[in-house]
Amino acid sequence: MHRSGAIMAWNVFKFCTALRSLGSVMILLVLGVIGVTYYAVVITNYGPSLTDGGVDTLIALLVLILFHSLLVMLLWSYFSVVCTDPGGVPHNWRPEIDEERGENDPLTDLEPADLASPRIRFCRKCNQLKPPRCHHCSVCGRCILKMDHHCVWVVNCVGALNYKFFLLFLDSLVMERYLEHLEPLLQLFLLLC
Repeated sequence: MHRSGAIMAWNVFKFCTALRSLGSVMILLVLGVIGVTYYAVVITNYGPSLTDGGVDTLIALLVLILFHSLLVMLLWSYFSVVCTDPGGVPHNWRPEIDEERGENDPLTDLEPADLASPRIRFCRKCNQLKPPRCHHCSVCGRCILKMDHHCVWVVNCVGALNYKFFLLFLDSLVMERYLEHLEPLLQLFLLLC
């Protein structure tokens, strides 16, 4: 669209700051899903089987022990990724060498004209230099080191300092998802023994 020589562009990220207000709601939603899962697995399915006796009690006990250990790991990794800062760029950060090219020429005495150089990245929103693999998050409003994405489920960016916790959270979710397939395997194992 051209209007009087100016290019009019629609900014999709203009509404990203509205995602900040969803923070508490998303955490409560995740905890609600975990609570419903706990109710379905422990209270309705395997809890009553503990009093039946026999092989069903042993299978229920093994599944509940595994479920609770995965639940503790899931909650620990979830709150770790929510509460851990993803890693921001320190204010007035300046590279000592050109890290993008591996050259040893110092960049400490940069002139404003040097900021237009393609070797040095500059964030126009933060008004500061950016290290390699650093991106500006429209939701958080700052540059994040090794930014992967801004996850609305954890209400935080996934970056250099909390990426490990995010992967542990996803692994815990996948393991709990396949926990329901464990009961037939345990029955088969107990029959073979």
